[in-house]
Amino acid sequence: MQASEVPRGVAAARSTASSLGLTVDDVIVLHDSNKLTLRLLPCDVLARVAPVAHQVARFEVELAQRLAGAGCPVAALEPRVEPRVHERDGFVVTFWTYYAPVTPREVSPADYAHALKRLHAGMRKLDVPTPHFTDRVEQARQLVANRDRTPALADADRELLGDTLRSLRRVVGERGGAEQLLHGEPHPGNVLATENGVLFIDLETCCRGPVEFDLAHAPAEVSEHYPGVEQDLLRECRVLMLAMITAWRWDRGDQLPNGRRLGTQWLGQIRAALDRNGLDVRG
Repeated sequence: MQASEVPRGVAAARSTASSLGLTVDDVIVLHDSNKLTLRLLPCDVLARVAPVAHQVARFEVELAQRLAGAGCPVAALEPRVEPRVHERDGFVVTFWTYYAPVTPREVSPADYAHALKRLHAGMRKLDVPTPHFTDRVEQARQLVANRDRTPALADADRELLGDTLRSLRRVVGERGGAEQLLHGEPHPGNVLATENGVLFIDLETCCRGPVEFDLAHAPAEVSEHYPGVEQDLLRECRVLMLAMITAWRWDRGDQLPNGRRLGTQWLGQIRAALDRNGLDVRG
């Protein structure tokens, strides 16, 4: 979130929570990127705040309720307030259960895989209209093609990213394997180790596609504990995922801390992965 928006976003969360009967004497910023994640005290509630145009919050709240009802390992909404999106001062605010970190905080690959398998099993029971994973790939490709939005991206790197996104989008999309509802970005930053077990957060990226697309976001060791993985497809999805997140780091509006440094680092990893896997994305 833009620095000038943070105080207003915090104030919107504080005033909304207070209007709902939650006591807020202090606010701790836990994460700041495209949205704010706040811990409100002493009521000990997690608030997520985004500009009002970020209407995917409504989708996330509704999906979280349905997934929880299906027994999926997802973070719960705050039970003390109505489960909906609140609008205030140009922001949308949602309230979630705060989970205190447990020791060890790092989730083992086996537990990670088991939780992701449970999440996928529950997701297969839901009929929810969501984008296809190739839609998200195309958004990244269009970003790379737009020089106004990615002015700092060198020509050679722009060509590499564009070719990789276009080619692997086609290759993965044409495999014709089983597809289902996915988390979309189940990377370690969206996984919590809690007293209630492993839980997934940040459901706004849900899409449809092969489970290998989700596994591509997890550490490599996780796939070793997930049954029935198509290894060739997983390797392709890993490179595709890396190209997507690299493209977003070059968006002039990207707000991820150290995003440009990561984007440069990941460009090197993409080149190495293409060579290592013998993937030719040119033409």
